[in-house]
Amino acid sequence: MVNAVRLSRDGESWAKRASAHVFYRILNRISEVAIPEDTGDFRLLSRPVLEAIKMLPERRRFMKGLFAWVGFRTTQVYYRREPRNAGNTKWNYRRLLNLAVEGITSFSQVPLRLAAHLGLMVSILAFLYAIYMVIGTLVYGNPVKGYPSLMVVVLFLGGVQLLALGIIGEYISRIYEESKQRPIYLVENTWLRGTDRKDD
Repeated sequence: MVNAVRLSRDGESWAKRASAHVFYRILNRISEVAIPEDTGDFRLLSRPVLEAIKMLPERRRFMKGLFAWVGFRTTQVYYRREPRNAGNTKWNYRRLLNLAVEGITSFSQVPLRLAAHLGLMVSILAFLYAIYMVIGTLVYGNPVKGYPSLMVVVLFLGGVQLLALGIIGEYISRIYEESKQRPIYLVENTWLRGTDRKDD
């Protein structure tokens, strides 16, 4: 696979260049697949790479990630992109944001796990505060009758719900990964027994 990597993005605004730079860096930090940065959609593919991509059954495809996911040998061709001679790009910020969300959700479970971890952390704090309310009421009392018991019940139920959501989130992340039905491994080439010939 030969990638075309941009050395410059002439003709684009500072905001668009900065957002593209940040997107690629964030995606590579949270993704298990190293996605080439500043790489266009057009690239040169050998037949085994093409056949491997055709095997992937998922329909919502973030192609930059799928090209990297198949894992074949890759090299780069660097170029400087000149400004557009005519017309305007159809990729406005709304479509670029949708593309970024598509890329992050297709190749990272970190957002879902962050929600699970946040739910666990908040539930622990809720339990601790409930214990604090019980001890404080027993030692010092509380001028508002019913307030401590109400707060303890609310915090306890809220903590249980957040903890349950965190557990559900972990299962959903596994279901989501399985639903893509990507192959466990890919065969780059095969050798015919008794010969020196290989089939790509």
